[in-house]
Amino acid sequence: MTNSIMAQEARQAATVIADQLKQNKPVCDALAETLRTLQPSMIMMIARGSSDHAGVFAKYLYEVELGIPVCAAAPSVSGIFNKQLNLKNALVIVISQSGRSPDILHQAKFARQGGAYTVALVNDESSPLASICDAVLPIRAGKEQAVAATKSYLASLSALLQLCAVWSENKALEASLADLPAAMQAVCEQPPQLKTEHLQGVQNCIVLGRAFGYAISREVALKLKEVLSIHAESFSSAEFIHGPVTLAEKPLLIVDLDIPDESQPYHHTMSDNVRQRGANMVKMDCANTTLHKRVVPLLLMQRFYLDIEQVAMEMGLDPDTPPGLNKVTETV
Repeated sequence: MTNSIMAQEARQAATVIADQLKQNKPVCDALAETLRTLQPSMIMMIARGSSDHAGVFAKYLYEVELGIPVCAAAPSVSGIFNKQLNLKNALVIVISQSGRSPDILHQAKFARQGGAYTVALVNDESSPLASICDAVLPIRAGKEQAVAATKSYLASLSALLQLCAVWSENKALEASLADLPAAMQAVCEQPPQLKTEHLQGVQNCIVLGRAFGYAISREVALKLKEVLSIHAESFSSAEFIHGPVTLAEKPLLIVDLDIPDESQPYHHTMSDNVRQRGANMVKMDCANTTLHKRVVPLLLMQRFYLDIEQVAMEMGLDPDTPPGLNKVTETV
């Protein structure tokens, strides 16, 4: 076991989420009651980086479980073109760890001015973002020092899941969330799936997933870039077959994210196609669990964070402070 800050913070995720679920229950109850009254016709996600990837997860989650269309904000519309969107009867969820990025704050203000009901999913409850929005759903991840987000990303997903479970009155999902921290702790003690031998000398990598697997593939690809300086791109396995599959015949690694949900048979068909083309593939999964299928992707991410940190250490890299990156990135 290594002592990097990244590893320590990743291992804290189970405890963080257990505490978050308890403290956020009354918050989610009140917010869900408000949302049932408002009956938003659409949801817009505002975020960047790992928080944006949490928003992609939310798109699949809220569209599948609530039947409400979800879109991602285009930051330049308000930030550069200064255009005000009509967001009446929309719910806007703004995800940010710091709650201080200027472009995120600007978008949140414009969203509220456009008539949206705004919710800040934020780690720092004293941040400007928390004061701008109509409601706050705390991430409660505590201070995160490593540049590469781990526990804050996982806690963002669990907060989104809890709100969805309460809002949709899905008791099975809510019960499974209560079992999530123990399952995450168990995953921390399991053997690695992604190893140095898989990534040594790799310069280019494709990360494949389907639906919720695709949502987390974006975060996996980002961490491969941030922590290991490997050029990595994420694809839906369905989209990969439409053209990019020719890359499977090149000397690159394909990380296959296997999520046991409704999309799994379709994903297997596509990944088998890619494998038959001679691709160098390594699979990450989390099949040995009885948790609700919407919760399972968090287990895969928990394992991935620990694996990639270990690979970085074995390669002589510093996973805590990748060169050229800062914890809070300021853009317009």
